[in-house]
Amino acid sequence: MCIDTCSSPVKNSSDLLDFPFTAIPKKALNHELSKLFNEMWDADVHRLRPGKDYTIDVQGKAGPAQQGDSAVQDNAARHLFHNVNEERLRSIKTFATFISLLDNYETSTGVAEVVTPEEIVENNCFLDAILATEVMRLAHDYLLKKNLAKPNLADFKHQLYAIWFQLYARKEGDRHGKEILGLHNWVQFYLQEMRDQIDYKGYVARKNKTRPDKDDQVLSIQFSWKGSVKPIGSTFIGVSPEFEFALYTVIFLLSEERVTRETVKIDEYELQVVVWRHGHHIGTAYPVLLSTTSED
Repeated sequence: MCIDTCSSPVKNSSDLLDFPFTAIPKKALNHELSKLFNEMWDADVHRLRPGKDYTIDVQGKAGPAQQGDSAVQDNAARHLFHNVNEERLRSIKTFATFISLLDNYETSTGVAEVVTPEEIVENNCFLDAILATEVMRLAHDYLLKKNLAKPNLADFKHQLYAIWFQLYARKEGDRHGKEILGLHNWVQFYLQEMRDQIDYKGYVARKNKTRPDKDDQVLSIQFSWKGSVKPIGSTFIGVSPEFEFALYTVIFLLSEERVTRETVKIDEYELQVVVWRHGHHIGTAYPVLLSTTSED
């Protein structure tokens, strides 16, 4: 769920195809964050259920590819998402308000736009919706203990708005901008697939695991979008917007490093959660799947 905005004013969600997933140093498991994120995972009552609310079709293993390739072998003739219960998806307020944001952000840098009053209302409606969830309450309580969040919910909302939605300057062509509404988010990926604007190429196997299954809720995948190939990208599947929003907010506020990487174990998945900082704003955030319990 990352939202890309610039103060030219330019609004952006361009970091859809750019992240370096190779040669990522693995840090020791952060047990404190793992505990918090598992509490959030268990509290995520809005998470859609595999096999019931949606089904995925992982198909073939992705072939070799380099960043920016215009064509690669396609080992997935069908969409990744076989079906999604859109009635349930759009009946959940946090999903519905999130989806309303998706057309607000320009997908290429250097394209000037105006932030409309309607978009500001949509941003606030989304924040109001997620702040009413147990997932965000857990994140807020944790950040309060670390003296990193405002105690009053209204003040915390302003803090979140500044981190996620406030316009900021960046030069044209800089591909490390905000990306929560980018293609690491499963809802955006699904909607792009339905419009035939993205082409799923196959799964990327992790070490010692030959193939993901239809119940996996974190995947590494390959796809092409707007004529360029994303050789490998990891994504949560089925999780609520508030879960990812809370996850990345916590990581962002815990560190002032330009890039923060924390290794955590959430449910059966060992992940590296990566957050890029752009001044006082989240630039890019995404999971990197390292392993699952079944690989041990």
